[in-house]
Amino acid sequence: MSADEEQRLARVALTWLAEPGTRAVHRLVERLGPVATLDLLLDGGSSDGWLHTTVAARSAAGDARAVAAEALERADRLGARLVTPDDEEWPARVAGLSALHLPDVSRRVDGATAPPLCFWVRGSWPLGEALERSVAVVGARAATGYGQHVATELGYGLAERDWTVVSGGAFGIDAAAHRGALNAGGLTVAVLACGLDRPYPMGNAGLFDRIADTGLLVSEWPPGAEPLRPRFLIRNRVIAGGTLGTVVVEASARSGATQTARRAIYADRVAMVVPGPVTSAMSVGTHEFLREFPKARLVTGVAHVLEEVGRIGTDLAPLARGPQRPADTLDDDARSLLEALPRRGAMGVDRLAARAGVDVRTALRKLSLLEELSMVVRRDDGYALAPPAKPKRGKRATAATETPSSA
Repeated sequence: MSADEEQRLARVALTWLAEPGTRAVHRLVERLGPVATLDLLLDGGSSDGWLHTTVAARSAAGDARAVAAEALERADRLGARLVTPDDEEWPARVAGLSALHLPDVSRRVDGATAPPLCFWVRGSWPLGEALERSVAVVGARAATGYGQHVATELGYGLAERDWTVVSGGAFGIDAAAHRGALNAGGLTVAVLACGLDRPYPMGNAGLFDRIADTGLLVSEWPPGAEPLRPRFLIRNRVIAGGTLGTVVVEASARSGATQTARRAIYADRVAMVVPGPVTSAMSVGTHEFLREFPKARLVTGVAHVLEEVGRIGTDLAPLARGPQRPADTLDDDARSLLEALPRRGAMGVDRLAARAGVDVRTALRKLSLLEELSMVVRRDDGYALAPPAKPKRGKRATAATETPSSA
């Protein structure tokens, strides 16, 4: 076995001995390398009490190197590959997870925020290239019709603009975002919390196959790994840290989606929230997240998202405006004269000028302009507002008003 193969095997064995994201393991690998770290842990040399206990328990169930070798063979049969930091396609952005530390950590899973040791990947795209211009779209599994519509539109719009849509492959918002990207013919990545050969939920098996055909399925866990509950939170740090920003479309009061956005905030990524009806239980989590984190950005569509994560000065969202009216182009004097005209009847120039607060000469000049714009009409007794233009009758309206010649 070559030195490179031995290191790859050691990384797989380490992710089996201790869950991905374990900081004690990451620090040892940074200092000693994966092979020496594996030897140290198997010899019981860890000073971390929890890690020592975990390694001993896992080792009792099998030989770590043999398990790793079997996982590599299984992945090869599956058509998947192992990607490590030594590979060209390694996503450089996940290295930023070394600075991710959540405050007030009371659960071990919230401390498992270290960068990955390796990824299992299914799909032809290079992983680093796929994540280079990527946005995560996440949210509730029990999504409402409103939420699914918004997530689909976001997925489609981002993919249409050559952005990769990243999510977790779950029911509801995740699936809607993935499908939106697929329908646009774009790239989407599903980051799983289990082995690539047993994607969860099984109800999305067809969706996962579509993603693997044109995008990527990604996991830190080797083939055969089960989707245990803590693994979803560990997985969420990759979704948050591997992308430029995370959009939460819908989230209940207790939601993994807001945990992903929380990790994005502390990983110095952009966290975005789509507002929802205040009467919806699926919007409680998103609204509370906005209240808790002033850095979070409220977004209502693709343009807002791209303004947050795109290139400075080139991806600005247009300001939301109502329909433009002809009067919007008028200066203050012309607008004052228009407002001073009576709703019915006409008014002489002298009286109109006094009412608008302008001199007669200015009034005559501006009234001529308003007449050219078909906003006022001149009569013998002064000026009056022009009657509203009559809408043109279409064929359907004409047919409806005509009396048939025979019944």
